[in-house]
Amino acid sequence: MIALSNLEWGYCAVVLVASYALRGSTGFGGFAAMPLLALVIPMKVLVPVWTLLTISSSATLFGKDRKHVSFPMILRILPSCTLGILLGLWLFKTLDATWLTRGLGALVSGYGLYALWQTRGGGAGNPPPRAIATAASFLAGAVGTMFGTMASLFFAVYMDAIRVTKEQFRGTLAALMMTLAVIRGLGYYAVGEFGRESLLLFATALPFMFTGIFIGDRIHTGLSETVFRRTVCAILILSGIPLMLK
Repeated sequence: MIALSNLEWGYCAVVLVASYALRGSTGFGGFAAMPLLALVIPMKVLVPVWTLLTISSSATLFGKDRKHVSFPMILRILPSCTLGILLGLWLFKTLDATWLTRGLGALVSGYGLYALWQTRGGGAGNPPPRAIATAASFLAGAVGTMFGTMASLFFAVYMDAIRVTKEQFRGTLAALMMTLAVIRGLGYYAVGEFGRESLLLFATALPFMFTGIFIGDRIHTGLSETVFRRTVCAILILSGIPLMLK
């Protein structure tokens, strides 16, 4: 097991509970824990652990919300998402990651501000262009491939753009993230990345993940549609800021 001080273990526990409480209440947001955990855990160990946590948390949320999952929506997302994955592989090899990250941060925060403006009455009755939803699913594939995380941000944009209910939002996003994580996990297994250290760290992190999801689920059930949508917008805005500052 990697050597962490008691303070570092406590830090990891707080990050896991807080980030998965966010995911449990909104359906996404757990990705925020990865860069925070990377401050004390080597990426070589963290990435396989993160994949297992994503599968576990998505399966938990999917089990709760499976009746709300929109499978037609998933089928509509897959073609553009697949094209995004292919583009992501090419961009990863050719573009400057710093400027690309800043551009994505501006896009995410900009959309969050736009969507928040709509919830406060701006552009009422004028849904966002359908092209935004298509572009978001495309970017989910591209960004998830390039960074190994943050795909949920763009799936969130997609579902906010087509105005799904909060139950459909959380359940469908869980199904999408579980599918992508399983595929990624099979790849890690094939190249031998699930070592003893990663599996022990995953077992240690699992109770804190479940605690966070339990807390978030209690919050989720008490949110109105308006408050839920504004919470999603705030997460998008705040998530984009650190990307722009990189």
